Amino acid sequence: MPTKTQPAPATRLVLLVATRKGAWLFHGDTKRKAWVTDGPHFLGHTLSHLQLDPRDGRTLLAAAKTGHLGPTIFRSTNLGKTWKEAKQPPAFAAPTNGLPARSVDHTFWLTPGHASERDTWYAGTSPQGLFRSEDGGNSWAPLSSVNDDPQFREWMGTVQDGTPDGPKLHSLIVDPLDAAHLMFGMSGGGVHESFDGGRSWQALVRGMEVVGGFDPSTNTFHDPHCLRLCPTMPTRIYQQNHCGIYRMDRTGDPAQDSWQRIGRKMPKRVGDIGFPMVVHPHDADVAWVFPMDGSDVWPRTSPAGQPAAYMTRNAGRTWQRLDQGLPEAQAWWTVKRQAMTADTQPVPALYLGTTSGELWIGREEGARWTNIARHLPEIYAVEVATLA
Repeated sequence: MPTKTQPAPATRLVLLVATRKGAWLFHGDTKRKAWVTDGPHFLGHTLSHLQLDPRDGRTLLAAAKTGHLGPTIFRSTNLGKTWKEAKQPPAFAAPTNGLPARSVDHTFWLTPGHASERDTWYAGTSPQGLFRSEDGGNSWAPLSSVNDDPQFREWMGTVQDGTPDGPKLHSLIVDPLDAAHLMFGMSGGGVHESFDGGRSWQALVRGMEVVGGFDPSTNTFHDPHCLRLCPTMPTRIYQQNHCGIYRMDRTGDPAQDSWQRIGRKMPKRVGDIGFPMVVHPHDADVAWVFPMDGSDVWPRTSPAGQPAAYMTRNAGRTWQRLDQGLPEAQAWWTVKRQAMTADTQPVPALYLGTTSGELWIGREEGARWTNIARHLPEIYAVEVATLA
């Protein structure tokens, strides 16, 4: 159970921080001057993602891997005061089509459903699988259109492929204008979308590059790291990929839509490799990334030990370095794909968490960085929500 240091402020921002050893909530006012700590929740357990339901402003879902219950989902309907385990967490169905059986290692990504679908949630897992709940996250059903499709299973590879701690089905997106339009990324396996609520899918990889020596026409070799749909222009998608930063502007014909590698405009010494992608809540031309060293051995740390966010104000034609307040040297940070986000205030702030357990805020759209917390466990995900 959480340990509360003091009551949360009356005004209403909350940071949701998921770590390798539990979860924390940081309550603050909209001036973002002070934060009140609520946690740890689930101390000692691995939390991959923590999400607040924007449709009611109080329901929290936590994707956990526990020592005694295994991979599961916890639910709170009172902003974390109490938690209950889901009655039926994500679990693969018995295999069909002659495919080998699989077991969920952990739920990696949680996404609330469309505003019109009151209790719908989506979850992505490792090994890669897609699940849906229609009762507020209490019970989860596998989507056989992905999980049991032989072609998808071929693209997913094996449990030894993909990211160092297992392949991920991630970046679950629900189009705010169309509840039946869904998207997700697979590491590896490409980007896929559905226009019929998940009954059928098509790949969306035209223009994406792959590691040299592999065939870009084969979805298996595509490794999207993070996808983000622009809330003010849902026809625009940004992507951080194993092979660069991309943008797609939809043409109206999915067969003709193509990704453009906008990361080539990043400084050559920094490159355009990284994990998180963040889009501005009010301006589709503005986006942020946090680059990692993408050299041949893939250190996955800040280039030259000098961490910085990079911002574009013109949809990727130019990029600006944002490092004021961040360490100037010997800071070998890793920021994971879910560990950077932005609030929805008129002038948004950025938030990021590092694998060394530091939580930071970038005020004025990332222009000035200050530390919120140190010495947390390895941070896997950071989300921010506004409470009514």
